[in-house]
Amino acid sequence: MKAIQYTTANELVAAMTALENPEKRQHLMRFFKTGEGQYGEGDQFLGLTTPQTRSFVKAARDLRFPDIQSLLYSPWHEVRLCGLLILVCQFEREATEARRQSPDSIMRRDKIACFYLDHCQQANNWDLVDLSCYKILGAWLTLPSGHTLLSRMEKIDALAFSDNLWKQRISMVSTFGTLKAGDPTLTLRYAEIHLHHPHDLMHKAVGWMLREMGKRCGLQCLRDFLESNASEMPRTALRYAIEHLPPAERQFWMHR
Repeated sequence: MKAIQYTTANELVAAMTALENPEKRQHLMRFFKTGEGQYGEGDQFLGLTTPQTRSFVKAARDLRFPDIQSLLYSPWHEVRLCGLLILVCQFEREATEARRQSPDSIMRRDKIACFYLDHCQQANNWDLVDLSCYKILGAWLTLPSGHTLLSRMEKIDALAFSDNLWKQRISMVSTFGTLKAGDPTLTLRYAEIHLHHPHDLMHKAVGWMLREMGKRCGLQCLRDFLESNASEMPRTALRYAIEHLPPAERQFWMHR
């Protein structure tokens, strides 16, 4: 039996909405803080699980940009996630070992990354950011490109210095891609920029990336950052950053 493939956004959304689950929806609305004054205020959910959403990604991985854009501007959280994960799928397909140096693949990766940047405000909850940004923007910074590295970094800087929480989180979490390549430079840069951010979601993002920096680039790199900044870091960021250190050392930094 031939697997279902979706060729338009309308087909895909119809299939996804057919699976809506009101009971699961209520749980997700509480979990993602959609109440008045909360960070996800007004977000709407179908009640799909992430594995369900990923199954639709596989069936729609060849959608073109206009259809993906339609998904990204859907009121449904899971539909936006599906659109973002389709972009991830398309980017990763052009970044395989066999294709990474191909001029055609370089051009397609650049188009996907720029498309993501143009619409990244639609990644407007932490899971939408965390499941997509480093796999596209973070990887883009480490791969051959028609854009200079400086121009790519300037685009991430623009996110970091914006007044949009989700763009700011994208700038921080995208550095997971460069950490995977063994480069802590951007993680250090954006951790310092966001060190005094007022929102807890940014404290968690900063601490998470610092922890990953210590894991992937050496604990001395993390300790050097802590030596300069631990005394003024938000407690949540600090706890996340030192999570994998020995207990005695964790106590040392927490008491700084």
